[in-house]
Amino acid sequence: MFGKILIANRGEIACRVLRTARRLGIRCAAVYSDADAGALHVESADEAYRIGPPPARESYLSIPAIMAAVRRSGAEAVHPGYGFLAENADFADACAAAGVAFIGPPAAAIRAMGSKSAAKSLMAAAGVPLVPGYHGDAQDDRTLSEAAARLGYPLMIKAWAGGGGKGMRRVDTAESFPAALAACRREAAAAFGDDRVLIERYLEAARHIEVQVFADAHGAVVHLFERDCSVQRRHQKVLEEAPAPGMTEERRARMGAAAVAAARSVGYVGAGTVEFIAERDGFYFMEMNTRLQVEHPVTEMITGLDLVEWQLRVASGEPLPKTQPEIEMHGHAVEARIYAEDPSRGFLPVTGHIERLRVPAESGQVRLDTGVRSGDDITPFYDPMIGKLVAAGRDRAEALGRLRQALGEMAVVGTTTNLEFLERLLRCGDFTAGRLDTALIERNAAALLQPHPGVPPAALAIALCADLEHVRRQASKLAQASGDPCSPWHLADGWRLNAPALTLLRLRAGGTAWEAALRPDGRGAVAVQLLGEPGSAQSEAGSAQSEAGGQSFTFSGTVDGDRVKVRLGDVFHAGVAVRGGNVLHVSVDGARHRFTEIESASAAEQESAQDLVAAPMPGRIIAVMAVAGARVEKGTPLLVLEAMKMEHTITAAGSATVKSVRFKVGDQVQEGATLVEFDAAGAAAP
Repeated sequence: MFGKILIANRGEIACRVLRTARRLGIRCAAVYSDADAGALHVESADEAYRIGPPPARESYLSIPAIMAAVRRSGAEAVHPGYGFLAENADFADACAAAGVAFIGPPAAAIRAMGSKSAAKSLMAAAGVPLVPGYHGDAQDDRTLSEAAARLGYPLMIKAWAGGGGKGMRRVDTAESFPAALAACRREAAAAFGDDRVLIERYLEAARHIEVQVFADAHGAVVHLFERDCSVQRRHQKVLEEAPAPGMTEERRARMGAAAVAAARSVGYVGAGTVEFIAERDGFYFMEMNTRLQVEHPVTEMITGLDLVEWQLRVASGEPLPKTQPEIEMHGHAVEARIYAEDPSRGFLPVTGHIERLRVPAESGQVRLDTGVRSGDDITPFYDPMIGKLVAAGRDRAEALGRLRQALGEMAVVGTTTNLEFLERLLRCGDFTAGRLDTALIERNAAALLQPHPGVPPAALAIALCADLEHVRRQASKLAQASGDPCSPWHLADGWRLNAPALTLLRLRAGGTAWEAALRPDGRGAVAVQLLGEPGSAQSEAGSAQSEAGGQSFTFSGTVDGDRVKVRLGDVFHAGVAVRGGNVLHVSVDGARHRFTEIESASAAEQESAQDLVAAPMPGRIIAVMAVAGARVEKGTPLLVLEAMKMEHTITAAGSATVKSVRFKVGDQVQEGATLVEFDAAGAAAP
């Protein structure tokens, strides 16, 4: 076994490898860009080396920079993680030339499977069915357009190298093909350094099923069953689970055998994933990822195996720890990917400062893999994943129940996330029934993305209970700070002479605001009188007001850290309330609500300007379509922003006349910067 390794990755990936290496007594060297100098993986490692500025091309994707760190560290082996250089054959060659082990497959296997076109040729020769498409070497526009016409629409354009949904577009018409092709090429070149593409028929209602394989240098190859990764948005996985719902033993055996054959055909060594598109009773080879996958924890949960440990043992020359008959599967596991993104805006990645990260307690059935903590920043330079939450159970229903409960315990204060979207998705009828396919999210988008119809009474009661406790604690701190330790005012118990204690709280959630007068009765209950929206004669309390009993209601509650339990009538509701500055994040009954103290709410939160388009995140302008003086309609592309390794097309929100375009191609912009300004008389109305 190695005594010291270097991890050529960052974030939760590096932290995941560190966890196993530390358990095995292996020293770990980390690498970091300037943006990651204070990152969790840097702090967790035994030593860390700077490799360059924030852009990945100049740091995590720079083979010379990584190899310089390898030499300085004296590491015996390099673990590439998953992503960045994990599937780069030149990097594997560089490690071999430097005399250090590459904890991954041979460079020849990476090259064979790294080219989707070459890989499909190998699979065709092995008799594995392929999705109809064009996988040729000719990459000129005319050849690709003619191939698309022969294949018919809809179709998919995919990058030859890499994965993760980058360099991938669905195309529905011949007219939209050129623009989609250009975008795929740009994304592929930026993410993988290779702008070549292939074209395949788009399969409606298909499932994405992958098989985990492992091979050693002694000729043994096994599979560790399958994972269902069908639930996706923007061609990127959101939920993954193992085993695949509805999988028969006969089909599992056929897919497992095909995956093992694929690995054998290229002399594979290490961990790999063979991905298939399944349609009804058939399945088609899609690609082989020559690395460990983001979703490998669900396989670990159902097999009880540590796949990173297997990687380390195989790379050090040991045989596989188990043979195929010895690998058993027990129960079910589901993984949810938690991102800093805004589902209501097309899952647009967002940046932000994580003021507070609240995580559920880990156990043998609940696991969180993350590379961030409270106080960290989500930057525009890398993937905005916050973590992966995994839950296991004796069966699928139990695993889903645990995952829902664990998600309800999580809170991220300071940036927008997909947490509530995930909670809705886990309760979606198609998902709970196991009716999975790659169009599930799109098909259920209306229900998954609809705004809250109102604030339920339980959420309002929890917010008021938590806020009241906060006021009491603040008052107690002030009282304790006085100079007289014997003063009766130290009690801060709300006692009043000839009058009941009264606390006024002013909160806003969405478009609803409350001014509430709270009077504790001294026996644990609190009477609430809704006085109306601050600054107006009439309250807009909505559903919470009417369902809680009109202008007044009573609740009792307890606060234990972030956990709040309230009683409304004869019903108890347990939730989580996490404070960040003047904002209270409440999670209860599978929904999330954001309450703001109105006095501190900024004007920007009250309304947004309608005569301009602002950058939704920091990034680089790579295309400008808007022209001053031009008339645009709703949905007209204005410019393209590249951020977080993806392209984001900014469109007009309504009919307007362009007054000015503030930036040009190549410019870096900050979040909130005005990109396009409209004439006030013809502003883009949403």
